[in-house]
Amino acid sequence: MTELFQAVDDLLSRRAEVLPSPEVRARLRKASGLTQEEVAQAFGVHRMAFLRWENGQSMPRPRHRAAYLRLLKGWAERFPEAAEGSELTEAS
Repeated sequence: MTELFQAVDDLLSRRAEVLPSPEVRARLRKASGLTQEEVAQAFGVHRMAFLRWENGQSMPRPRHRAAYLRLLKGWAERFPEAAEGSELTEAS
């Protein structure tokens, strides 16, 4: 039972990687000058799948989620005005 509690404690101690609001996601992409289609192609998904990620209707799978968060953080560094007020600028 101790191992199970340790596993739960480990999960609780992890910092949740939260995606910014859909509005911020869209602002960051638009600030980058890229279309939804271009980003979707880079991720190897259909544009509609990416649209749902961007507008918050669905969440990317873990592998894509980590990469999408990395992209959003990169854009937030390049375009801080587009990320203003988001978790991305507060965590940095």
